[in-house]
Amino acid sequence: MAAPAQLHELVARFHYNLTDYKQGKYNETQVRREFIDPLLKLLGWDVDNEKGYAEAYKEVVHEDAIKVGGATKAPDYSFRIGGVRKFFLEAKKPSVNIKHDIHPAYQLRRYAWSAKLPLSILTDFEELAIYDGRIKPDKRDGAATARVKYITFDSYVSAWDELVETFSPEAIRRGAFDKYVESTHKKRGTAEVDSAFLQEIERWRDILARNLALRNPHLSQRQLNFAVQHTIDRLIFLRIAEDRGIEPYGQLMALQNGANVYDRLHVLFQRADDRYNSGLFHFKVEKGREGLPDTLTPHLRLDDKVLQDIFKNLYYPDSPYEFSVLPADILGQVYEQFLGKVIRLTSGHRAIVEDKPEVKKAGGVFYTPTYIVNYIVRQTVGRLLEDQTPDRISGRGRSKDQPPLRLVDPACGSGSFLLGAYQFLLDWYRDWYMANEPERWAKTRPPRIYEAGPVAPSPVDSPVAAAQTATINYQLTIDERKQILLTHIFGVDIDPQAVEVTKLSLLLKVLEDEKSVAPQLEMFQQRVLPDLGANIKCGNSLIGSDFYAANPMQMTMFDEDEMYRVNPFDWEAEFPDIFGWGGFDAVIGNPPYVRQEELGESKEYFQSHYKTFRSTADLYVNFIEKGLNLLRTTGLFGMIVSNKWLRAAYGQPLREFLVKDNSVLEVIDFAGLPVFANATVRTIILICANQPNNDVKLRYVEPISLEEFRIIREGSQLIEIVNKQAINLSTASLSPNGWSFSGQNTQDLVERIQKISVQLKIYIQGKTFFGIKTGFNKAFVIDKTIRDKLISENPESAEIIKPVLAGRDVRRYEIDFKDKYLIWTYIGVPIKEKYPAIFKYLKQFQDKLEKRWDKGNYWWELRPCDYYDLFNQPKIIYPDIATNCRFTLDRDGYFSTNTTYFISGDDLYLLGILNSKLGEFYLSEVCAELEGSGKNYLRFFGQYLNDFPVRLIDFDNPADKAKHDQMVHLVEQMLELHRQLAAAAVPQAQTMLKRQIAAADSRINQLVYDLYGLTEAEVAIVEAAAG
Repeated sequence: MAAPAQLHELVARFHYNLTDYKQGKYNETQVRREFIDPLLKLLGWDVDNEKGYAEAYKEVVHEDAIKVGGATKAPDYSFRIGGVRKFFLEAKKPSVNIKHDIHPAYQLRRYAWSAKLPLSILTDFEELAIYDGRIKPDKRDGAATARVKYITFDSYVSAWDELVETFSPEAIRRGAFDKYVESTHKKRGTAEVDSAFLQEIERWRDILARNLALRNPHLSQRQLNFAVQHTIDRLIFLRIAEDRGIEPYGQLMALQNGANVYDRLHVLFQRADDRYNSGLFHFKVEKGREGLPDTLTPHLRLDDKVLQDIFKNLYYPDSPYEFSVLPADILGQVYEQFLGKVIRLTSGHRAIVEDKPEVKKAGGVFYTPTYIVNYIVRQTVGRLLEDQTPDRISGRGRSKDQPPLRLVDPACGSGSFLLGAYQFLLDWYRDWYMANEPERWAKTRPPRIYEAGPVAPSPVDSPVAAAQTATINYQLTIDERKQILLTHIFGVDIDPQAVEVTKLSLLLKVLEDEKSVAPQLEMFQQRVLPDLGANIKCGNSLIGSDFYAANPMQMTMFDEDEMYRVNPFDWEAEFPDIFGWGGFDAVIGNPPYVRQEELGESKEYFQSHYKTFRSTADLYVNFIEKGLNLLRTTGLFGMIVSNKWLRAAYGQPLREFLVKDNSVLEVIDFAGLPVFANATVRTIILICANQPNNDVKLRYVEPISLEEFRIIREGSQLIEIVNKQAINLSTASLSPNGWSFSGQNTQDLVERIQKISVQLKIYIQGKTFFGIKTGFNKAFVIDKTIRDKLISENPESAEIIKPVLAGRDVRRYEIDFKDKYLIWTYIGVPIKEKYPAIFKYLKQFQDKLEKRWDKGNYWWELRPCDYYDLFNQPKIIYPDIATNCRFTLDRDGYFSTNTTYFISGDDLYLLGILNSKLGEFYLSEVCAELEGSGKNYLRFFGQYLNDFPVRLIDFDNPADKAKHDQMVHLVEQMLELHRQLAAAAVPQAQTMLKRQIAAADSRINQLVYDLYGLTEAEVAIVEAAAG
């Protein structure tokens, strides 16, 4: 692309006057207006908002340069696509030496790193430097540190293509910016701001906990956790408020000078209590305030050096953080991880920080990505706001027959969903006022909006664009932001620390607009923040106060920790007004992933209180049912959950509940995509209404491609891909036995082959068996070296050492034996008398073997099994989990572990059907998928195989018998060809055998199509599914 003539003109004009520009009198404002703005316009950016977008939709946001403590508190330009920040640009006057001056580079990098932006630009037009925002800034860094490109103005023409292809809005929409980011990714020093800030506040927790425990020996473990958490929350709040211009800059830093730092810090906290009215700072009893005041922390002792150590790393230049641009969701991610640990007191009253047991068992804490939150909020809260007005949804209208709109997250964690919902409501309120006589709403008492500068209409895709009337930009007043929060946002969590963090996050969101808060505080002379005690509550969302009613003695049996862990919560008593109107309008969230084995004493309660209960179901199933039951009749439900229940046997009651008592509106399948970093859970978004409606069509989105997922993750709207790819299905097609979301033609084919066949469990007369469950494979499964040693010590040991297969050893038409062996200590085995070498070997594992719940009569024995003899007979064996059908015939008498199943007998006809494309097509439609990334792993459990449709042969029909015999011949051939291939060492022989296998495989597939009477169209469906 040739550089435009205007660029040539800009470069020439700058070159002509370069000497004057570098004198120092030519300032930053002039270079922005005369050179940088025109350059950005040539790149395609709407610098002056000529499209007339409202504040939330502007492509380029010009920040006011607020000088605080000698440092500028906001970048000059913020560039956005779809309301999502993509990069910053910081401008300097031409007299600044961008190539060598460390201060401008450090300033820009603090902005970019704190905002978690991968690239940003520093320029005075004479020079332009691109910096990697992922590398943690350090005040000692040189100007070249993290710089990925540096060019001067006389190179702009030759570098134009690269600039356009990376930083133009069109390039960003196409993904070119993200690809450029990826190409510069693997650099030393890369550190995400959330990870670094997490390490920082974890360090605070550690030093605060140790010193508070030392200086205050009367503190209980619970009190210590409370004190540390609240101290950290208060420090973060005040420090962020400083960078947003709400609190005096440097007030915490000033506390470093002098003694009694903790006492003087509490003076600031007390002042914040008077100023903000928040539960975060609640030290005295006041009429009308929810909750009890904090009477603990003001009287604690804490060494000065602890706080001095914390404060010194909170300010420029020592701090790499720029709190004014730190996104709320980043803070939420940090806190979600932070809450995964707890402080424990040792017997010597020493503080130790360790993982919470439930977090350790779950494999970590997983924060819900913003794009998931935004989609669920839009599809629930967004739908409820259609054709509404602020007065109507807030209860301020004249009509008394409609309650305010209220939404809840019943497992709110650090508040990610509530933050997303609150932001959505803030935008909706502002846009509605802007579209409907804004001057009127600026004059109400109290005013709901205030003038914040000129603006033209919203973009065409704004929900209020058609009615836009404002020519002045308005923002919501603090009072209105408070009202929106208190009226609409509710949450519950069993963790008291999570409740406090949610409150903190929401309070910071109230104060997010730094331009409006301070003047309004002066104007209205009111305490600015709401007390959220009535909105965000602590308790067990799933267990009511009737937990103890059935057995009052339980209350006395539980110790304090157990009482806190159960923590019953009475929804109707806690939110009487809401349930007086029938419940909440929306329930949203990401329920915790707690396995059923960890439910303990709660299981009995769940069994008697939940329709969807199954003893093998994980906790999220209860949350789905509870969430729907919390809704009003017109309410909407949206959560991201595991997809296991769609096909698992334990999901049948939930599937029935959703179809019979509710309406399933959307299922978005992410399959194995990494929605949650470092987690292998396979997820779906589930959107429901709690009224059954057979006329409603279910919108289903099949697994999104990796490329589409990357685009979504980088900030593009998930709604666009959903609208493009969704298919509408009838809920009548959702079977209680398992949900398949294939198209109607696929469902018709599955149903047809079922009708012309007999179920596998009937065909084989129920002869499907588990592999052996040892309870501790490390002891009972040995390698060849140990086997040979045991036999050499005692030759009779060979009698109970059996070759054994695991699921990974079973391939399609072959067995890949790995020289593993099972010590077969059946019940009654004379181990001491006849097999002393084996007894001696197992003795080293005695402690572990005694703890097995599924052992025999003695610690060395395997669990009872009445079909050991079948392992020595021919059988069709297959793995419990695999990416494709892997059935084979074992004629060699292998034993197998619990990662396999087998069908007794040598039915080669059945083996051919199971391994065929049609067999795999059917199983992929009905089998549950394993939670994991990459390929779709299917679970070939008995519950899915039992219903497999087997085409019966009429042996009195010569044509039918011929097909059967042909199948047997082809399958025998396949088994032999695979044996030969495994033994082949010459590449040419391997190639020849693979071709023969492919030909035989094709003939088997064609024969199966013929047996089941598939049409050409049906064959095409199967072939397409096979890829």
